[in-house]
Amino acid sequence: MRIISGSNKGKRIIAPKKLPVRPTTDMAKEGLFNILNNHYHFSALTILDLFSGTGNISYEFASRGAEKITSIDGNYECVKFIKKTANELDYSITAIKSDVFKYLEKAPIKADVIFADPPYNFSTEEFLKIAALVFENNLLTEDGMLIIESGKHTDLSTGPNFVEKRGYGGSVFSFFYKTSEED
Repeated sequence: MRIISGSNKGKRIIAPKKLPVRPTTDMAKEGLFNILNNHYHFSALTILDLFSGTGNISYEFASRGAEKITSIDGNYECVKFIKKTANELDYSITAIKSDVFKYLEKAPIKADVIFADPPYNFSTEEFLKIAALVFENNLLTEDGMLIIESGKHTDLSTGPNFVEKRGYGGSVFSFFYKTSEED
């Protein structure tokens, strides 16, 4: 995997093979960040990266100037790798080992962008539970965005505040927006 843009553009990150991950492809990540680039100034964002795995998405946000990034993953080795890599790249990423669903029930932060990349073999109900917890617990800032990555056969259009989906190869990003009147 590599960082697409920003201060570490082109930097390759080599994750240990033993990590139980499926990093977002460079093509899909580039498409996603082209969309985000039209919505946000990255330096002002608070990011919550769920099921963060290698930290691929967190590094991309950090390279583009985001300074408040929290990465959540249930695997100790993944969290250890994110902490090590963030330290090497001098990124201010807070990596936390936690079950994502439990974290969302008690999350101490509000984020501008919440990105979730759960295992593609999750049921539709499990994917939608992420969206439900984010909106029930009011975890997005005003005009915030939840993005859930899934396989192309998963339809999340029935989720709360669903707006659109975009496909890149075998990956689909479903976008959910918090509207101003929800506060």
